[in-house]
Amino acid sequence: MNLGHFLTQAAARRGDHPAMIRGNIVRSYGEMNARANAIAHALARMGIGKGDRVLMHSANELDYPEAMYAVWKAGGVIVPTNFRLGPGEIARMGVAAGAKAFVGNARFADHVTAVRDAGFAGDREIIIGGNYDDLVAAHKADGPFREAEVDYSDPAWLFFTSGTTGNPKMAVLTHGQLAFVFNNHAADLMPGLSHADASLVIAPLSHGAGLHLFIQITRCATNVLMSGDGFDPAEAWALIEKHRISNMFTVPTIVKRLVEHEAVHEHDHTSLRHLIYAGAPMYRADQKKALDVLGPVLVQYFGMGEVTGAIAWLPADEHSLDDGAMRVGSCGFARMGMELAILDEAGEPKPAGETGVIATRGPAVCAGYYNNDAANDEAFVNGWFVTGDVGHLDEGGYLYITGRQSDMYISGGSNIYPREVEEKLLEHDGIAEVAIVGVPDAEWGEVGAAAVVVEAGTALDVAALRAWIAEHVPRYKQPKHIAFWDELPKSGYGKIEKKTVKARLIETGAVPAVAAAQ
Repeated sequence: MNLGHFLTQAAARRGDHPAMIRGNIVRSYGEMNARANAIAHALARMGIGKGDRVLMHSANELDYPEAMYAVWKAGGVIVPTNFRLGPGEIARMGVAAGAKAFVGNARFADHVTAVRDAGFAGDREIIIGGNYDDLVAAHKADGPFREAEVDYSDPAWLFFTSGTTGNPKMAVLTHGQLAFVFNNHAADLMPGLSHADASLVIAPLSHGAGLHLFIQITRCATNVLMSGDGFDPAEAWALIEKHRISNMFTVPTIVKRLVEHEAVHEHDHTSLRHLIYAGAPMYRADQKKALDVLGPVLVQYFGMGEVTGAIAWLPADEHSLDDGAMRVGSCGFARMGMELAILDEAGEPKPAGETGVIATRGPAVCAGYYNNDAANDEAFVNGWFVTGDVGHLDEGGYLYITGRQSDMYISGGSNIYPREVEEKLLEHDGIAEVAIVGVPDAEWGEVGAAAVVVEAGTALDVAALRAWIAEHVPRYKQPKHIAFWDELPKSGYGKIEKKTVKARLIETGAVPAVAAAQ
């Protein structure tokens, strides 16, 4: 089934029900579908059909998701970009994807200009805040749009998974694969999801938040957008109370900001049943804080864009404040219909308890990387998709992530995974955030360097922290260099950027010149 038909179905079942809300604007499912049909007609008139890629660049707007459905209805492939990327970056991404059209946003005039200069879209452009409403008005009279016929394996979404220079990695997500993931997410993460639910959108729709919104639409739930491009915890809690939000998707760093903000105590959030977090494991101290403030609403899943998040999950009833009643440090067990394994260097599964690279297989795995044979050869091994994360499975099949292969460093011949040490440091009452990276060292080959953010009002210096670390972390795992920062650099999705941390540690002189020279 063409993914665009999900919106058609929702409009037929509950046309008058609110689909999208932003501020005082409420757009029903009937209206959203009619507008998506009009844009689909406009795309078809531009010559966009089955398999044509459409670059999409916008912040979270009411028009953005309906434009995504319009591309699908026309048979096209959405190619969304993070709205925080620069003009030149998204233009290069459009060229790399072989895009034939462009859906942009008038608020990003430089990006529109960069795409025009790149030339791949020609006059096949639709600009939110520009000609978008004119095209809706011009084509509404065309009526319903018959969705293009597609097969299970036909591409629906080119998902950018890494850098935007050189040959970017784009996972090919198909109509059949995504239909499986929609059902998988609804069943595992939000059981009982229906039109009676409301979801708060607080992350860019170009990636995981877009997927989360698509799932709401399959069940005719209401989607509420924040008023601006940034994240405001006070507004989030106000919207949760006003619209009786029952589910939301975000990353651990945003959960931390939400539960630590004073507004959480000023608004009724008893409607919230599923606060879903992914993108990175949540530190145990942050888990406990969230559970203490919000109750048993946390749902964790482990995944990545290539598997559309559907690798492992830890449901709400398996989260607990009591360490003895929870598999602390686990991100859960295999998602419905998916299989997990820990592979050795030969690509063979290892026994429970042994550490290796985490791999998965099943219907949620993408069809591979677009135009990137080298990435496909590296990612697919003996029928498994290799994630690049390192960890182990226990006897019950629960997954524990040690860290990323790329984060590991070797100090004096020992493999060090920063995640384990970061968890320990966060047990210190005065530490709010920490990121540890490996840097070159003349004596040990590599050593750890820690960037630390202390809690407001806490007095902590390097000497005191080193004394505490000496009592809690084995000597060979202790970071050699420590720097105190006001905040850690984060991506547009709220994840700590380790590459930027390492570069800044070197640039500021927090690590010696040997690290900068290698």
